Amino acid sequence: MAKVEIYTKDWCGYCARAKALLTDKGVSFEEYDITLGGPKREEMLERAPGRSSVPQIFIDGAHIGGSDDLSALNRAGKLDALLGL
Repeated sequence: MAKVEIYTKDWCGYCARAKALLTDKGVSFEEYDITLGGPKREEMLERAPGRSSVPQIFIDGAHIGGSDDLSALNRAGKLDALLGL
């Protein structure tokens, strides 16, 4: 199964939606809470240049984008292959 990383903030509806989609698929993920900023926020900004909103999602190190991008991949039938399902 693919390694999934997701940068989130507390009370973020888009973050909750992305995590729910991954959970529904039975995919485990590493979550980085950047609510208070810090080094993980800086890391996210380096890994996803020009993207400061959350969530930012990575699958096997590749930047996927945000919740809408994840949902679009799922609707297109491409997400399962990326996740190794």
